Amino acid sequence: MELRPLGRSGLWVGRLALGTGTWGRSTDEFDARDQLAVFLDAGGTLIDTADAYGDGASESLVGELVAEYEVRDQVVIATKAGAVAGPDRRYNASRLHLLQALDASLRRLRTDRVDLWQLHAWDPWTPMEETLAAADAAVASGKVRYVGISNYSGWQMARAATWQQAGAGRATLVTAQMEYSLLERGIEREVVPAAQAVGMGILAWSPLGRGVLTGKYRHSTPIDSRGANAETASWVQAYLDERGRRIVDALATAAEGLGASPSEVALAWLRDRPGVVAPVLGARTNTQLLAALASEELELPEEILTALDDVSSPAMGYPESGWAQRR
Repeated sequence: MELRPLGRSGLWVGRLALGTGTWGRSTDEFDARDQLAVFLDAGGTLIDTADAYGDGASESLVGELVAEYEVRDQVVIATKAGAVAGPDRRYNASRLHLLQALDASLRRLRTDRVDLWQLHAWDPWTPMEETLAAADAAVASGKVRYVGISNYSGWQMARAATWQQAGAGRATLVTAQMEYSLLERGIEREVVPAAQAVGMGILAWSPLGRGVLTGKYRHSTPIDSRGANAETASWVQAYLDERGRRIVDALATAAEGLGASPSEVALAWLRDRPGVVAPVLGARTNTQLLAALASEELELPEEILTALDDVSSPAMGYPESGWAQRR
């Protein structure tokens, strides 16, 4: 697998990452073991998890299987902290919570350091300076090698990154993990330009548009899919509108012409977008992961890239485009 730098850092990772959000929930230990074997065999290096995934079950499985395969020094482990369970407060990025969460993550991951520690989302109840000071302390302790953010807006990212870069010895932010796909290109308005300006790489979560870009919802809703699950149906329905249908139809046409699957084409398109380090492949089954990894071999012709860009182009306006942004 081709390697890329992790933002403005000295760490290089494979251009497809293994997401483990379903591990310990809909992906059991046996399927997770198979997924890791397939991912490593494909040359993958970056494994993404979070303390909130399965209330820690994902991290525990990652730690167990990485130790079992004896590949700790061959993989890059990325986890997240800051998401909390509760009806009143979804995120807690206070110094106390973050550093306690980091120690708990290390125990579950069976390691003495996290290669990439990501702040799961902006916390409006905690001063940004306190959150970033916790990141500095984590790096200074040797428990964290690099720090990233996730789900920040453009101004939040720019403010945090600039604050860190302005102070000597601070933990520089190297990545932003954001939802990004042919169906969700909103980050191109402000987040992608901000990331490029401050030297942060994009890790794309839900690169297959919550499963819609696989094409499996084109004609019906599979009974074993998230779209058929009462708890997750609304998550998928957001992309089953007229715009989504046009994009999926164009994707299916391109895939047929290339002799590839819609998943492969969608991932190849995203993989090579400006600023992207790696799509995060959140496969539920080993079969899904194998299909996604096949995109590594696919290079899209310019005319297909242009057609997919056109059909999925996000609405852009003042001030992110137009006369105010002339070059």
